[in-house]
Amino acid sequence: MKKVMLATALFLGLTPAGANAADLGHQTLGSNDGWGAYSTGTTGGSKASSSNVYTVSNRNQLVSALGKETNTTPKIIYIKGTIDMNVDDNLKPLGLNDYKDPEYDLDKYLKAYDPSTWGKKEPSGTQEEARGRSQKNQKARVMVDIPANTTIVGSGTNAKVVGGNFQIKSDNVIIRNIEFQDAYDYFPQWDPTDGSSGNWNSQYDNITINGGTHIWIDHCTFNDGSRPDSTSPKYYGRKYQHHDGQTDASNGANYITMSYNYYHDHDKSSIFGSSDSKTSDDGKLKITLHHNRYQNIVQRAPRVRFGQVHVYNNYYEGSTSSSSYPFSYAWGIGKSSKIYAQNNVIDVPGLSAAKTISVFSGGTALYDSGTLLNGTQINASAANGLSSSVGWTPSLHGSIDASANVKSNVINQAGAGKLN
Repeated sequence: MKKVMLATALFLGLTPAGANAADLGHQTLGSNDGWGAYSTGTTGGSKASSSNVYTVSNRNQLVSALGKETNTTPKIIYIKGTIDMNVDDNLKPLGLNDYKDPEYDLDKYLKAYDPSTWGKKEPSGTQEEARGRSQKNQKARVMVDIPANTTIVGSGTNAKVVGGNFQIKSDNVIIRNIEFQDAYDYFPQWDPTDGSSGNWNSQYDNITINGGTHIWIDHCTFNDGSRPDSTSPKYYGRKYQHHDGQTDASNGANYITMSYNYYHDHDKSSIFGSSDSKTSDDGKLKITLHHNRYQNIVQRAPRVRFGQVHVYNNYYEGSTSSSSYPFSYAWGIGKSSKIYAQNNVIDVPGLSAAKTISVFSGGTALYDSGTLLNGTQINASAANGLSSSVGWTPSLHGSIDASANVKSNVINQAGAGKLN
């Protein structure tokens, strides 16, 4: 059987890394390193046999190595170089015209759903249906399911996934040392009911944890690559936004650690919990964020509903007056959220303590200790009149750095290419 699997791997262009690759792919989350360490812990594909360890360098190889979502055999996948997910089976680049349904036309779409004539109801009819078909064409190429018991790790210091959306619905997944760029939706949807003035919404995150459990995302970098939303036009007075989240979690996702990641030059970084009505998320969305760097992020770092989220030793930097990515808030206090924040550092000149967070409907509590805002200790909970009692105290964590050391530690260590 091993010989057959090896022959199949070679035929597909996958390179088995062999039993001697006892490196990042075989590492597991520490037994005390955040919510991802809870109960069974997060080991990913560390138990993979040599015939299930691969090095991949293009989309075809990655998809083949992953196999079907139901394939729970432990596997380690090393990404070498840049993988572009917007390609066909011959690795030919794909773009808007390749995905576009023949009936879809942006000018016709804009005319059909102009709020001045269409009103506040959600789009329906010919153009919205054609837009939906177009988006499904792209989704089939850029979104990939990550099976259980999988480790995906960047090889060396320059591993990238461009234009892709990793979807994690399974248990026990590790993703490390990869730069994720430009999860670009060619066909944003207009939603006139989103906010007071409506908004354009896109489909893809870099990583979506959709019900997945025991997940470790570590030493990765996330950004919009060469097509930032800051260069997009406005339609109906709202930014035509092509990017969604960077690392989002919803639908009962649980036991997750996100550590030493670098998020930069993006609007909506991470939202945990899909809606206020999803009360089944209460008691889940247990997530730890530590030693992450957020540079020029507008909001959602993170925004939380329901979850017990430990946020410690993270570094935030930006500007409220930036023309591209104006800082809005770091932590979003949503319905029944239970954020426990310790020794974080925020450098945003002129920002007040009250503006470091945003309180949404149903958000009532935040534990905040040791936060430094522009060099001065604050308490964001007290500044916003919130309760400091969130009903739990984190126990799964290592030593917590003094706030004075956070900036240098995070800048020096967070992001892809900084392991080993």
